[in-house]
Amino acid sequence: MVVGVLALQGGFAAHARILRDLGAQVREVRTPENLEGLDGLVMPGGESTTMTLGIEREGLSDPLREFAASGRPVFATCAGMIMLDRDHLGVLDVRCERNAFGRQVRSFEADLELDGRTIHAVFIRAPWVAEAGPDVELPAEVDGHPVAARQGNVVAVAFHPELGDDPSLHADFLGRVRSNGR
Repeated sequence: MVVGVLALQGGFAAHARILRDLGAQVREVRTPENLEGLDGLVMPGGESTTMTLGIEREGLSDPLREFAASGRPVFATCAGMIMLDRDHLGVLDVRCERNAFGRQVRSFEADLELDGRTIHAVFIRAPWVAEAGPDVELPAEVDGHPVAARQGNVVAVAFHPELGDDPSLHADFLGRVRSNGR
């Protein structure tokens, strides 16, 4: 099992460490060629404008769309969720509101219910889902605002699971990768 972590900017190293700790072989993705042979992909948080520029510079827009369309699992966090929305790559039928909870000083941590368990979530200049199409599940919210989205093979969250000590969302992603390969 080889999973990629988009490594143009943001928290990619922390995601890679967790995935390796869980037994995955990890490849950093910086060019379209780095997507070849991957079984799954993580799109980390960071700064969405910088990520957009890097994706455009490296010619990754269409290859990322094609990767998601292939049915292989994709897991996105914070700015990664923004990158997948209608206004960016158009992979998820959602529109995200950037910095929805406020600027850096308004960053916070919260416990939320996601798929029947409590997750401690770190929100840093976090987005929320402002609009979602009919095929999108919204399995978690904070103060009435959706902070997780699932559509087909793509799961996206508005927070940073790589900053906590709970690897369960990464383990869930790897479980989806394993199941997809059968």
